[in-house]
Amino acid sequence: MKKTKKSITNIISTNLIEFSLMDIENAFKSLNTSMEGLNKEESELRLERYGKNEIEHEKPSSWYVQLLKSFVNPFIGILIFIALLSFTVNVLLAAPADRDWKVIIVVTVMVLISGLLRFFQEYRSNQEAGKLKKMVKTTATVIRSEKGKYELDFIELVPGDIIHLSAGDMVPADVRIISSKDLFVSQSALTGESEPAEKYGTSSFLGVEKDKINVLELDNICFMGTNVVSGSALASVISTGNKTYFGSIAKSLAGKRPITSFEKGVNSVSWLLIRFMLVMAPIVFIINGVTKNDWIEALLFAVSVAVGLTPEMLPMIVTTNLAKGAVAMAKRKTVVKRLDSIQNFGAMDILCTDKTGTLTLDKIILEFHLDIHGNEDDRILRHAYLNSYYQTGLKSVMDEAILNFGVKKGFSKLDERYSKIDEIPFDFSRRRMSVVLESSDGKRQLITKGAVEEMLEICSFAEYKGNVVLLTDEIRNEVKERVERFNDDGFRVIAVAQKNNVPEENIFSIQDESEMVLMGYLAFLDPPKKSAPEAITALQDNGVSVKIVTGDNELVTKNICKQVGLPVDNILLGHEIERMQIEELANAAETATIFAKVSPLDKAKIIKALKSKNHTVGFMGDGINDAAALRESDVGISVDSAVDIAKESADIILLEKSLMVLEKGVIQGRNTFGNILKYIKMTASSNFGNVFSVLVASAFLPFLPMLPIMLLLQNLLYDISQTTIPWDTMDKSYLIKPRKWDASDIGQFMVFIGPISSIFDITTFLVMWYVFAANSVEVQSLFQSGWFVVGLLTQTLIVHMIRTEKIPFIQSRASVPVLLMTGTIMVIGIIVPFTYVGAAIGMQPLPLAYFPWLIGILASYCALTQILKTVYIHKFKRWL
Repeated sequence: MKKTKKSITNIISTNLIEFSLMDIENAFKSLNTSMEGLNKEESELRLERYGKNEIEHEKPSSWYVQLLKSFVNPFIGILIFIALLSFTVNVLLAAPADRDWKVIIVVTVMVLISGLLRFFQEYRSNQEAGKLKKMVKTTATVIRSEKGKYELDFIELVPGDIIHLSAGDMVPADVRIISSKDLFVSQSALTGESEPAEKYGTSSFLGVEKDKINVLELDNICFMGTNVVSGSALASVISTGNKTYFGSIAKSLAGKRPITSFEKGVNSVSWLLIRFMLVMAPIVFIINGVTKNDWIEALLFAVSVAVGLTPEMLPMIVTTNLAKGAVAMAKRKTVVKRLDSIQNFGAMDILCTDKTGTLTLDKIILEFHLDIHGNEDDRILRHAYLNSYYQTGLKSVMDEAILNFGVKKGFSKLDERYSKIDEIPFDFSRRRMSVVLESSDGKRQLITKGAVEEMLEICSFAEYKGNVVLLTDEIRNEVKERVERFNDDGFRVIAVAQKNNVPEENIFSIQDESEMVLMGYLAFLDPPKKSAPEAITALQDNGVSVKIVTGDNELVTKNICKQVGLPVDNILLGHEIERMQIEELANAAETATIFAKVSPLDKAKIIKALKSKNHTVGFMGDGINDAAALRESDVGISVDSAVDIAKESADIILLEKSLMVLEKGVIQGRNTFGNILKYIKMTASSNFGNVFSVLVASAFLPFLPMLPIMLLLQNLLYDISQTTIPWDTMDKSYLIKPRKWDASDIGQFMVFIGPISSIFDITTFLVMWYVFAANSVEVQSLFQSGWFVVGLLTQTLIVHMIRTEKIPFIQSRASVPVLLMTGTIMVIGIIVPFTYVGAAIGMQPLPLAYFPWLIGILASYCALTQILKTVYIHKFKRWL
């Protein structure tokens, strides 16, 4: 009997509760593991037995599933219904001699073109993204018996593996904590609770009945999909992949991201056009049935009109544009995790970013290690080295710089003289971290390093002129002035402190960070990138304001901004942001360039405030403190070297941390958006005009203005001409401004531009009726052939008229694929009446005298459209 999702989740929950209540020895025995970890042979056997550590629903769909999904949309549904209706009328109910498959064949071709083009582009995009995603690996720190501690790809973890967790890590599987130090884990992905939960090496549920324990409250179990906020731990993997708690409920947790304004807009236009078709097709049917008294023929004609009014290429155009954008960005080593984020790129008008690695080289160099008076002092460096060496949390770029410098100074053997007793991990509220060490002669020492202001708060003494003295206000001011001078010169400064009177205990907390002795400080330099000024100018020229959001102080940040040519209007500090309501912050944030000394929650609050002012906000970050802001932003951007949680929260991952890549992404997004909008406006206005023409012709002509099969062939050729729109370019004048979805002008655009084609359709009716005497049922094929050519050519020309606000072909030319495709379709349209295909569907060759009239009608059509385009732009201040 097949197990239900709920029963599987219950089994997994029971298993986790049992492991939680076991002591470590029994847990190891159940998992057949030890503190040394698994050996290579055993890990390979388990990988084969349990499979890769990945959630099934997160795997990309197989090609055939993607293919089927490409045909699932309301427009294809309408076409299939029309094909079935035609099959019933033209085949099932018709006499054998009268059976006609033409309508079914044409509609089937339309469906195949729309679905297959959509599939091929999306599949290609997924393949390109897949290649890059393989380069973006999320790893866990694992301990295995032969290799010791090393980084291993998430998907290769197996039950029984021993792993190390630290701040910034995603928890890679369901794990049982062996030992922990101030470990706080965010479980919001599972529980919705914003406050992190503290985890320990032992359970607080011992003695409690199992059925009364809530699995998510287990305090010695960490769940796959959660992330470490602070602290560190050693843990053993219990279960992986689909057998994790997260894996059992992943589909229900995944949910859907909120629909963007762009998606809402496309949907609203789609349903507007469908409703328009559903209203107009019956009207056409009734008018033709009454006036021609042939209800079967009227039904087939109305069905053909319905096909013409169905924008079946819209899903293909949207998907192909987005997929093509993703492929273009993939070539620039940019992984697009969500296709619709490309469009958001184009709409982005504010980019919030940290300065490190974007404006600067992200190669922090330790320049000075100084005592309080500004003199070089190796003792300061030695204490900082010991602090960085022995911490087990997330090592920052400053830690790396200290360790590299220390090795050059010959400190690499210091660990032989010291052993670590405990540590107090870094967090973003304290902005410091401490280690407790014991020297070989039994002397204990607490060494702390961190942000200068936060360090001054915990120091009561200072090493001043060779003596340990009380830290007076005078000394504090001296320290602050010296640090400020360094900051003004662009240096990042952290302070180092220590104390010797450390109690004889092995567990320490932040309360022990008190009565410290300030020793001195370290000054780091992170030089600006040479490309940063050019990148900032390029973004600003394209209407994107750059704002710096950093945990660093305002002086260093201001100096960097000055060096890269980013004008600083206003500065907001973390303590000011904390006190502000969203409305107040929104007003202040619009004019601020620098947000300094901000906390992770401040970052998300800034993004939310800017969004409330109708800005589309991008955020670029790579640290654990950036995850909330990445999720809050319209476009979350991270880098391959980012911590796990930042990469997980981002929409786009850069394999190269560069603002120039972002500028190209912005342009790509706007080009994508513009091409989609072209098709929507072309289709909306064309459909509106065609309905007028059909209604006039149906009411006044004694025969059908075009046979159903002609109308279907015309629509098929027009559809084919549209397939190259995703390869078109946009005018530079369009690309320099952020582009947001605004459907407010779709209606007025339809009413203003749509009737132009009707004017020339009616002109064609009059020419065919009076000039060429095609005014009776006997010569209807001449009339129908003439309107077929004019209708197709004007519909195809509208591509060139609407794609630009300039004069087409003269001031702005379409891309080569668009020119070739539309040109080819126009030639085919003119030739069809002279071919066997034309004769087979009831057409006849057009007289030579027809073509001067054709040229005149087309030239007049283009001229009037251009005049009304100018009037429209002048009146409404926009085109696309």
